[in-house]
Amino acid sequence: MRVVYNSFNGRYADNPRALHRGLLRSGHRHEHLWLSDPRHAGTFPVDVRTVPIATPQAVAALESADLVISNTHTDLDQWHKQPGTRYLQTWHGTPLKAIHRSAVLQPPEEAMAALDLEITRWDHLISPSPAATTLLRTAFAYDGSVLETGYPRNDVLLGPDSQQHRDRVRHRLALPEHATVVLYAPTWRDDEVEGEVPLGLDAVALAAALGPGTVLLVRQHYFLGHRRPYPDGPSLRDVSAYPDIADLYLAADALVTDYSSALFDFAVTGKPILVYAYDLEHYRDRLRGFTFDLVEDSPGPVVREQAVLTELLHDLPATARAWAAPYGRFRDRYCRLDDGHATTRVLEQLGLG
Repeated sequence: MRVVYNSFNGRYADNPRALHRGLLRSGHRHEHLWLSDPRHAGTFPVDVRTVPIATPQAVAALESADLVISNTHTDLDQWHKQPGTRYLQTWHGTPLKAIHRSAVLQPPEEAMAALDLEITRWDHLISPSPAATTLLRTAFAYDGSVLETGYPRNDVLLGPDSQQHRDRVRHRLALPEHATVVLYAPTWRDDEVEGEVPLGLDAVALAAALGPGTVLLVRQHYFLGHRRPYPDGPSLRDVSAYPDIADLYLAADALVTDYSSALFDFAVTGKPILVYAYDLEHYRDRLRGFTFDLVEDSPGPVVREQAVLTELLHDLPATARAWAAPYGRFRDRYCRLDDGHATTRVLEQLGLG
């Protein structure tokens, strides 16, 4: 069987990577081929076969596949799905921000039509929870097969060697052994893709205010990770180029995010989450919209000012205690299937276990 993978249009990451590794562990002899963005070619293991994305070779790979595994739209409208090919769409997160036709602002109709065409190719869509299934079906107007399995990419967060994995990642990032590590992982904004619009959070000032003993990791969205790099220092690291955000979830002691699906994935860990929503009304009412009421249903405090965020980060145990009940409800609703065995369930449902 020939399996062709696409993650974030050319990276070795996310749910496709977890499923690739699961298939390798299974011992079955399959042919594996990844679509690769040359800018990220160095992040692929040396023994992984790749073809450059957005090329005739990539189209040929997709059209020769027995199984396509992707976590996003392929952006290759010219490929034709062949009879007998199965397409597993894993997507890349539970949507808090409205997506596809549910978003406030939408791309031109021609681009939206291409995305709709891609959806018709899907044979299965992975969902991390029953609640997410409803959101994803609505956003994509998708009535096909949904595999409610949890996200394979999150297995590592609850695996038997998660503590050892955390130690390895922190060592790789040269993080002090006893440092408190805060991960800032915001989403992108449709009106900030072009140009040099400053982040709504002053990461340099926040790192300085948190003081010695705390390290702030900044992980920009993959659309924007090539911009505004931060100089590495004792208390601030730009980890936007780090291949796998799940490693960063393990390394961190707390997450600061906004409207990103990181909100749901990090909640699997049980560690504190703070939502920095400096542009809440603009994002909710004019830019994207939300799939539920963030202020009412957040697993952690929703703050608008950096000074308040800083104060809450100074006493993470107290913040965690204050939000224990809402956090528990959030995990029960959105994270119940993420138990460390999602990869096995997906492969079994595909008949590959």
